[in-house]
Amino acid sequence: MAEDRQGREEHADREEERQQERMQEEARSRTDEEEPIRADSGERLGDLDEALETHDYPTTTDKLVEAYGDYEIETQGGTETLDEVLAATDNKSYDSAYDVRRQLLELIHH
Repeated sequence: MAEDRQGREEHADREEERQQERMQEEARSRTDEEEPIRADSGERLGDLDEALETHDYPTTTDKLVEAYGDYEIETQGGTETLDEVLAATDNKSYDSAYDVRRQLLELIHH
C-alpha cells in the first residue's frame, strides 16, 4: 500500500512538471504571434485610417506617400504627415490596410 501511495505522489509530481513544461512551451510559441492592432489606430491615423481601407492593394510605400503624404498622423510628439512618418523606411510592399497600419503604428510608437 505504501508503494501505491508513493507511486501516485511521483506520478502527480511528474504530471505537474509536464504541465509546467507545456505552459512554458505555450508562452514561447506566443512570442512569435503578431501583436494585434491597437483599438486606437483610427484615432491616431485620423482620416488616413478610412482612406487606407479603400486603397487598392497590393501597394508600396511610394504609392502611399504619393496618394496620402499630406495626411496627418498623431504621434507621441504631436502630429506628423504620412510622408514624414514613412521617410525613414525603404519602399516596401503592403498587401492590406492592416499591413500599412501595423507599419505606421510601429513607426510612431518607437
